[in-house]
Amino acid sequence: MQVPDFQAIFEALPSAHMVLDRELRFVAANRAYERSTMRCREELIGQYIFEEFPNEGEGGYRLAASFQRVLDTGKPDTIAYIPYDIARPESQGGGYETRYWTASHSPLLDEDGKVAYIIQNTVDVTDLVRLREAASLPFPVRAGASELLEHAREVEEAHRELLAESDDFRRLFQQAPGFIAVLSGPQHVFTFANDAYLKLVGGREVMGMRVRSALPEVEGQGLFEMLDDVYTRGIQRGASGASVMLRQETGMPPEQFYLDFSYAPIRDREGNVTGVFVQGMDRTEATLAQKRQALLMAELNHRVKNTLATVQSIAAQTLRTARDIPSARRDFEGRILALSRAHNLLSERQWSDAGIRTLVESELSAYGVARYETSGHDIRLSPKAAIAVAMVLHELATNAAKYGALSGDAGHVRVSWHVEDGSLRVDWRETGGPIVSAPEHEGFGSRMITRVVSGELGGTFGCDYLETGFTCSLRIPTDSYERTENDNE
Repeated sequence: MQVPDFQAIFEALPSAHMVLDRELRFVAANRAYERSTMRCREELIGQYIFEEFPNEGEGGYRLAASFQRVLDTGKPDTIAYIPYDIARPESQGGGYETRYWTASHSPLLDEDGKVAYIIQNTVDVTDLVRLREAASLPFPVRAGASELLEHAREVEEAHRELLAESDDFRRLFQQAPGFIAVLSGPQHVFTFANDAYLKLVGGREVMGMRVRSALPEVEGQGLFEMLDDVYTRGIQRGASGASVMLRQETGMPPEQFYLDFSYAPIRDREGNVTGVFVQGMDRTEATLAQKRQALLMAELNHRVKNTLATVQSIAAQTLRTARDIPSARRDFEGRILALSRAHNLLSERQWSDAGIRTLVESELSAYGVARYETSGHDIRLSPKAAIAVAMVLHELATNAAKYGALSGDAGHVRVSWHVEDGSLRVDWRETGGPIVSAPEHEGFGSRMITRVVSGELGGTFGCDYLETGFTCSLRIPTDSYERTENDNE
């Protein structure tokens, strides 16, 4: 973005502008000011304003009081309709002419935030005042004032349009979606910051402050050195997607932002660097979304590979031990459905964790709530542990439905769990079913349970075939079932 020539803008302003230092001596004046005061700027620069434009009456008093308010408060001040005599040049007969003015005074702050200069924007409203005076005269005298009335209206309308354009121009920058700031001098003092910039820095007050004082948390991130380089060498610098730590609330640690930004030198009419123009966009949300998407894709790929490997193992073992094709199909479909239910539960939690109570009830609810009971706090399991436990519960429920308590009408299953000696212990108890005995050969279900519990979870599994019914217990170490920040299983 090309930085505009502010000196040229100052000269082209249609209304009168001049600049005073703290001693109220002229520093600058534009052409419109020369025309309004009928004075050449060369004879004004460096001179005390009240020596060049003396006034011991009301106008002089009000003008001096307005200057003092700006110096005392550091805030703009406006005075309207003050009478102030202006000396006419000898070419126009000399003497003084009483004119009326509306003036607004705005402070320019130095590197320490103190008022260094005062900008005056002056509008000559003499024609308007004279129009009012003319309106109070008898009609025959007022009849000759039609041209004055029209001219006064033109002056007032031009002033109104100028103020509107100035407000629109400021609003354009103030409400721009990208952040914008203007830093002045070698210490980079804030002289402008739009709404987006103030939001970026947590709404803190930065105007009139050095950038190092306003944003102390930026120290050590290379940005201050970049600003110094732009100001010293007069070159443009910037970055894309830069990680910047900024504090949003007082007393809170800085937060990470990702910014696209550029620093451009601001030059005066002679080409000297006087400040730095800052502009950019906050890309934090977009950058974090991209990082989350990349992480989710990597996690999805990992989960798909694990799931396919599990399905492959289930298919191979089921077919190897099946009595016939129909029973193989039923066993395979049941195990895949158990895996699917576990995946659905985890998807609802965005693959963060799943509760053990939900896993148990999901597997046993098909047999009716009267056929089972649960006890224990709803312990959260990591995705890896949740899938493993879901597969174990499915095998236990399937065996109970085929040979144990759930194979008849009177049987009952009780599942309880608790944390014991740094491990999660899950107990399965069947009662009211047929008499059971240990099988002569270990089936796929038993082998899978043992492999899952010991191999994937690092735990232990033990079972007993009692006269009252089948019982078993499994233990899972804490670090195998608790969710961690790096859990991508």
